[in-house]
Parts: sequence; C-alpha cells; structure tokens
Amino acid sequence: MKASRLALFAATMLAGALPLGAAHAAAPPAMKADAAANIDAHAKLVQEMVDSVFSFAEPGFQEFKTQEYLTAILEKNGFKITKGVAGIPSAWTATWGTGGPLIALGSDEDCLLGTSQYPGTPTLKPMVEGAPGHGEGHNSGMPLQIAAAIAVKAVMEKNHIQGRLMLWPGIAEELLATKAYYVRDGLFKGVDANIFTHVSSDFSTGWGMGGSNALVSVEYTFHGRTAHAAGDPWDGRSALDGVEIMDTAWNFRREHLPISQRSHYVITNGGGQPNVVPDKASVWYYFREFGFDATRKLYETGNEIAEAAAKATDTTVTHQVLGYAAPNYGNKPMAEAAWANINAVGMPKWSADDQAFTKAVQTAQKRQIKPLSTTVTPLGGPYEARVPTGGGSDDIGDIMWTVPTITIRFPSNIPSMIGHNKTSAIAMATPIAHKGAVAGAKAVAMTVLDLMTTPKLIADAKTFQKTVQFKDQKYDPVITAKDTPAIWLNKDVMDKLRPQMEKFYYDPSKYPTYLDQLGIKYPNLNTTGG
Repeated sequence: MKASRLALFAATMLAGALPLGAAHAAAPPAMKADAAANIDAHAKLVQEMVDSVFSFAEPGFQEFKTQEYLTAILEKNGFKITKGVAGIPSAWTATWGTGGPLIALGSDEDCLLGTSQYPGTPTLKPMVEGAPGHGEGHNSGMPLQIAAAIAVKAVMEKNHIQGRLMLWPGIAEELLATKAYYVRDGLFKGVDANIFTHVSSDFSTGWGMGGSNALVSVEYTFHGRTAHAAGDPWDGRSALDGVEIMDTAWNFRREHLPISQRSHYVITNGGGQPNVVPDKASVWYYFREFGFDATRKLYETGNEIAEAAAKATDTTVTHQVLGYAAPNYGNKPMAEAAWANINAVGMPKWSADDQAFTKAVQTAQKRQIKPLSTTVTPLGGPYEARVPTGGGSDDIGDIMWTVPTITIRFPSNIPSMIGHNKTSAIAMATPIAHKGAVAGAKAVAMTVLDLMTTPKLIADAKTFQKTVQFKDQKYDPVITAKDTPAIWLNKDVMDKLRPQMEKFYYDPSKYPTYLDQLGIKYPNLNTTGG
C-alpha cells in the first residue's frame, strides 16, 4: 500500500466501514498500516523468494534447496528453525515469540513432475526436458507467508504484543503425503489458529465445507513367482496379472459406485522383461470422495478388489498408504475477518504490460481470453450440491479438522490456465506473481494482527469449530500409527535431473529478476514461439 492508500485504509477502519469482518473486533488500523508498509518495503525480497523457489523446482519430499534457502531468511530475521519435523527430512518449522496466542502460517512449496517451463514465455518451452516445474505455482506461497511473518513480528515488537508465530511448509502436497503426519505427530498441538494460503488468479477466502475431496493414496504390490514365460509359464504366478485384474475389476466396479467418487491409478512396476513372469508388480491408486466415511468405504472396496485379484491369479498382495487428505472446512469467524482485510487491501494494480502478457499467454495456449481481475471475490460459503462430486484434494483439510483454519487464495497467476500443467507455470516468476504475493502477504499479516490482539476472535473461531464444524463429522484419518511418510518418492528423479536443473538456479546477487537472468524481456508477447 502506498502512503495515500494507507491513510484511506486507516480512516476506513476507524469509521467501522469494513463489511463482515467488522462484526469482530479488529487490530488497530495503525498497526495494520505499519504491517502493510513493512511488506511494501520488502517487495524486493518477496520477488527474490518467489523467483528463487521457482528456479529450484523441487518435487515432493525433495524440497531441500527450498528448505535451506527459506529457513536461512527466517533465521536471519530472528526465527528459530527446526528441521526434519514429523520424520520428514525436507519439512521444517520456524517459530518466534513468547506468551499470548500461537498462530500458524503455512503454504505448499513442492512442484510437479514434468512441468518444467520457462517463465514469462507465452509458448511452451521446458527449461530442462522432462524435469519438474512449478505447474501449480507453489513457489509463491511460503515467500508470501515469510513476508507476512516479518511484518507481524515488527509490529508486535514495536507495540509490545505478546504472541507466537509458527511457519510451516506444505511438503509433498501434490502427493497428499504429509499434513496428516504433521497432525498425528502433534505439530499443531497448542496452536490457536492457522492461516493457509494457496496461489490463484483471484483474491478470496471462504468458510464451511469446501468443494475438494478427501483422499486416500495407496500402493498395492502383488507378489507371485518367476518362471520362463515361454518354456515354463505354468510354473509362474504373474504379479502383473494381479495388477491388471485389479484395474479391470475396479473399472467395472465404477458403474456401481456413487457418482461422487473419483479414482485414478498408475502402474508403478509392471515387471522386468517379457520373457520372465513378473514376481512383483505394483499399482498406485488415489481414492477420492466427499466425506470421511465415504472415502474410507471407497478405500476398503479397493482393498477387497485387490485381495480378489490376488486370489484369481494365485498371488498375494500387500498395500501401503502413501498419503491422506481430509475434506476441507474453513472457519467462519476467521474467514470473515480475513475477507475484510482482503477487501481493504484490494487487488494488485495491474499494469498494461501485465494485462497484455496475460492475453498473449491465453492466446498462445488457446485458452479463454480473460483479463486479470481487478475486483476482490465475495466471501465464499459452504459448497452446495445435490450430489457433491468435489474435484481435487488438499491435505490442508487434516489441519482444518485439528485447529481453526482458513485458506486465503491470492492472485499470483493468470486466469484460464490448466491445472497441473506447464501453462500454470508461465506467469509464476513474473511481476504478476510478485504483485499477487505482496497483496496476499498484507491480507495475512492484517488477519494475524486481528488474531493476536482480539481474544474474542480466537474464542469465536474455536466455538464455531466445536459447535458447527464438529457437529456432524469428526476427524477420521485412514493413516495409522504404523504408517510412515513416503520420503523416498521422487528421489531418483532428482538424483538424475538436479545437476542439469542447478544451472538454472536464480542468483539475485547478479540479476534483478529471474527473467533478467534468463534473458527474457517482460512482457514477452510472442505467441508463436518463433
């Protein structure tokens, strides 16, 4: 916020003119103005963090360079760092403060396999062929939270406010593989409220049951007996046959499953070579449903079909849970307070270059032409559908069923892109991503200050969770005390590709932005790639 807008914001707050969130007492306007000014002063740091994490492009469980970089910044700013939390080497927490409420701030930081993409380039062009890339924009979330935390810390110190902050990263979110373990291992014990952020093309928050699904991620491994596939096939017991019969049976069963379910799989091990009957084969399933009970039932159906396939092929089968995600549920009092702050901050001031680049990307990728939004999205409420079918999943749900939590979506990407796709990486190290992260950091910081200075807001949040959220459902995760995080995933990929990817790491000491380092002039409006 510039000085004039800060003054307007303070006047608006003093006049009590902010909707919705004004029902709850809020932090003094001057404190929020100070936090916003601090974030503006750190806009260059935000840009460097967003660009750096983009350049590291680390998939789930391999976020080690990202960990090293971000925790060093936090440690320099007075936060205590703990690495390897919940038995996950690339996970960490950063804590600061004494007494008062404990507020947690988190966002995902992993990327996706096969989505390497030059930023700021409307046409598709991988930086390293076949490498991971930020095809969902997770490179922007933790930089946002770090900027917000630095600003809140400064305001709290200046005003002698008692309270504590805990920053935490979403590790391997694309695998839905860690937050349930965070909860199980007590990472959020004593936390009073949690604010999560996720990249978007809009600026919004909401409350109630969200539109995402719960999920169980599980790998089935069939065990058989090798034999010569041509000379002695009758002595073999094909583990691959077990996998294929399970997949076939599951696909026939789909017709008789609730239309709310979504399920998908990949064969992760199909055997060695054709002339040897495979004695080991594996298939990895995602089972998604809208609620706890339905998701567990879907998972149990998968287990039954796996056992049936093993009997049909005279093999045996074991299964291992690789991840879990509870359904999402946002806290209403917190969402109302956050939306008031989002509305006060407003959308970033997009330049003509930002809008031109947006249109060029949409044109090159044959997507719907839709300009960057200039208005904040209204406060969202519970997802309503006659038969909920949901869609994707996010394991922030596990934390939402543990402590009062909201998700703030911030505008660091452009509309009409394809999720989990290279197109969603194109804008994520451009001024659009930087401006959206700065705006999101202000909304988070202001909401944290509301929580720190307003005991009633935290009390209302906890009451809502207990009396409304927990009224009909309770947290019921599939993972058990025996399950462990799948920390080996993606290691082989990074062992192979990291040496090539390191050549593209951003060096902010030499280049103002990552686009400058790559020799890309913004806005690049070339839609042909020639």
